[in-house]
Amino acid sequence: MFGTTDLALFAASGLLLNVTPGPDTMYILGRSATHGRRGGVVAALGIGAGCFIHIFAVALGLSALIAASATAFTLVKWVGAAYLIYVGIALLLTRPRTVELSPVRHATSLRTVFLQGFLTNALNPKVALFFLAFLPQFTAPDAANPTTGFLFLGLIFNCTGTLWNLLVAWSAAAFAERLRGSNDVALWLSRTAGALFVYFGVRLGASNE
Repeated sequence: MFGTTDLALFAASGLLLNVTPGPDTMYILGRSATHGRRGGVVAALGIGAGCFIHIFAVALGLSALIAASATAFTLVKWVGAAYLIYVGIALLLTRPRTVELSPVRHATSLRTVFLQGFLTNALNPKVALFFLAFLPQFTAPDAANPTTGFLFLGLIFNCTGTLWNLLVAWSAAAFAERLRGSNDVALWLSRTAGALFVYFGVRLGASNE
């Protein structure tokens, strides 16, 4: 379909990759703890939106350009690393909600959660390189329009990933709500996620790949 091959294998491989914990999972866990189920869902949707940047970049050949240019890749890598560290520090300093926010403040907060999730994924150059290496393996060599195949495969990957992230958000929020008590559990989850985010950022910045 659309010049692709082994769709079942691709979907299974993509799902296994999606369930592997990484910065996206940690961000969703942190926001689910501090903002509840709605915050976790919005974070998952923001990450899914950021994934589309890489899908379109691969389809249009921009990721290949970044991969071929050491300067471009290094620049994107450092921007992504700095942003991961920034989000990690924000999670470390965030206090779980103790009272219901007003509609305006809550809407603003959710927009921020969505934007941070979007940028967390969009500014990670390793995601771009992953798509660049992974998607062509499931595209037929004689495909009439490889771009359509890339977009189709990327959509499948992002849909399965978003469904998994939504499950993570729901589960983390339910866990935090059940065991929160004096908000200690939510605070612990948020700070753990923040510390891991800082670690991911430092590791990305220090990597030579």
